[in-house]
Amino acid sequence: MSLGGKQLGKKGELAARQFLLSRGYKILESNYSTPQFEIDIIAKDNETLCFIEVKTRTGVKKGLPRESVTRAKQRKIIMGAQYYLSLNKITNTRLRFDVVEILYKDSSHTACDITLIPNAFQGC
Repeated sequence: MSLGGKQLGKKGELAARQFLLSRGYKILESNYSTPQFEIDIIAKDNETLCFIEVKTRTGVKKGLPRESVTRAKQRKIIMGAQYYLSLNKITNTRLRFDVVEILYKDSSHTACDITLIPNAFQGC
């Protein structure tokens, strides 16, 4: 079974949400978007508000999934987070930018390795 990029990404985001929930995160938003920004997951980890980018791949030929979270992508996520904070009038709260890396190990896309990288980059 071959999945297109968008389908694979959606499958990875679902796996990431389940993974985060199993670790006690509370999912606040999924696929939060404005015309300029998109944040895959916004969640609370205890008292910390987390803006989470999910990267999914089927192999490492092009590098690890986390390596595709470029400085430009980080800037967009940070701007999206600032917009979210402003819109929701959120101040004086701990923030963190995480990456969840999903790497499928088989052609059926059923078995995967999931790696959470807390504080993957700094912002705000």
